[in-house]
Amino acid sequence: MTAPITLNRIHHVAYRCKDAKATADWYARVLGMEFTTAFAEDYVPSTGEYDPYMHIFLDCGGGNVLAFFELPNQPEMGKDPNTPAWVQHIAFEVADIDALLTAKAHIEAQGIDVVGPTFHGIFRSIYFFDPNGHRLELACNIGTAEQYAELKRVAPLMLQEWSATKKAPRHADWLHTDPDKLS
Repeated sequence: MTAPITLNRIHHVAYRCKDAKATADWYARVLGMEFTTAFAEDYVPSTGEYDPYMHIFLDCGGGNVLAFFELPNQPEMGKDPNTPAWVQHIAFEVADIDALLTAKAHIEAQGIDVVGPTFHGIFRSIYFFDPNGHRLELACNIGTAEQYAELKRVAPLMLQEWSATKKAPRHADWLHTDPDKLS
């Protein structure tokens, strides 16, 4: 048996954009990301096919990089019509609930609609869309070490039950009780 692969981190995650410059400017203004790198080619290095593109890279902090491709010769970008808009999204972590609420106010001041904060048991988050139609999430962790350990313990049980029934398992029902809504 060969040794398993050892991953350091995600090098970058790439999505498509409508306009590379507008995208870089938006992410800098709205989320404070630094535009760090651009590659532009007429031919795709991995396939050799002619398809001019601009590939931009944005520093998200903590060694994380978000990248975009502008593809002017391809049909207009679309979405998977069979996947709800809330499913495919990019989530970024912020320090705490105060940072989350400050971010929400900043984003709304940019004229962007924001949903939340939403309670998810071990984190709270807000949601909004970038100018390319990508759904974004900002999340802050609120769980305890014990809660994270319990979720890790029941994860295989939940997945096994889901695989067999396709119904939501109830191994972590405590996740659904928002302490801010208890009176």
